[in-house]
Amino acid sequence: MTHLTACYGGDMARAPRGQSLERWEIALIKAMLARGGYNDQEVLAHFTRPTRSVNHRAIAEIRTATKHRTVRSASADELDEFLSAWPEIDPETGLSLRGDELLIKAREAMIAAVHLFNGAGLTFRTELFIVTTVIAWTYLLHAWFRREGIDYRYREADGSIRKTRQGEDCYWELGYCLRHARRPVPQGAVLNLEFLLELRHEIEHRSTSRIDDQVSAKLQACCLNFNDAIKDWFGPQYGLERRLPIALQFVTFSSEQRTALKRASALPPHIATMMDAFHLGLDDAQQADPAFAYRVAFVPKVGGRASNADLAVEFVKADSAEGEAINRVLLKEVNRRRYTPSEVWELMQAEGYPRFNRARHTELWQQLDAKNVARGFGQPGDYRNTWVWFDSWVERVRVHCQEQADRFR
Repeated sequence: MTHLTACYGGDMARAPRGQSLERWEIALIKAMLARGGYNDQEVLAHFTRPTRSVNHRAIAEIRTATKHRTVRSASADELDEFLSAWPEIDPETGLSLRGDELLIKAREAMIAAVHLFNGAGLTFRTELFIVTTVIAWTYLLHAWFRREGIDYRYREADGSIRKTRQGEDCYWELGYCLRHARRPVPQGAVLNLEFLLELRHEIEHRSTSRIDDQVSAKLQACCLNFNDAIKDWFGPQYGLERRLPIALQFVTFSSEQRTALKRASALPPHIATMMDAFHLGLDDAQQADPAFAYRVAFVPKVGGRASNADLAVEFVKADSAEGEAINRVLLKEVNRRRYTPSEVWELMQAEGYPRFNRARHTELWQQLDAKNVARGFGQPGDYRNTWVWFDSWVERVRVHCQEQADRFR
């Protein structure tokens, strides 16, 4: 077991902000004082680090037994092990490898998740990203709970700590952390993580085709939410933008290539059903929240000034003149191909589903609330009381027909 067992062997510390000594540190300080040869300043130096300062009074309170009388002193071997490894400090962040283990693990897990997703040649990138980022968020929330003195261990009905089969403490999983009354995660980020958790449940025990394209906006939002959270909760020096500033790619896609890629990566029926059900539970504002799904547009740009010519990424406000111009171009491109209702179900019949007719098509879009403009499946047509569908709806209908092939063939 890691240092967590030592930290939480008794009641968890209640002092917020992580400025107080932990039980394992108090045990080592007692051993140093008992061994002799260290004055209070020298002892203090071993437990002060860039991320935390300790008042001299804390050492005096331990030496005089004013506080922490019940904490057992560390053994001579434990003290020797600590002194031989000291100082255990992460050179990039100044975090203690032992005292700040949860925060270090959270950062490393998220960095690993992004590297896995961006890794060339990987096929199941989304699955790998979700599993690893759930670990990252779990460690991050545990670090916050621990700093705030919130016991994040499961308890039995009698109040005792729940144990594993091996006798170790059971700590909250991410879903339970997100339901805690004091969890510091904004609602949009909570919805984002709940979506990824539900998606993980769908994919963890069964094979899937590639789903990267369909959920990429959620994955991007998850990364940005994590970076915002770690900086807000623990300090801007722990942000990941310096480690992972921008991803480079080798290709661009024409609209024809884009359409072909979407056809080739149709969602498995069980994933599509899960995603539809989740989105149906959200209102328009929740779906538009960038903390839930973060969408950006990449537009080739030639710098107007020499100083701007080499900028690969430029953020433009949506309500600016340039942003409105870009939006008009994007809408024209995205909505270029439109389908009437009859064209949709006739296309499905031509693909081998003759029993998928007008009635079945109407039944499907009503069930999925597909004429809600926020879902992006279509929009009102150019004439009164008309509606046109986009490629995204055709793909969704195709998945539905594939899922119920016996019914429609």
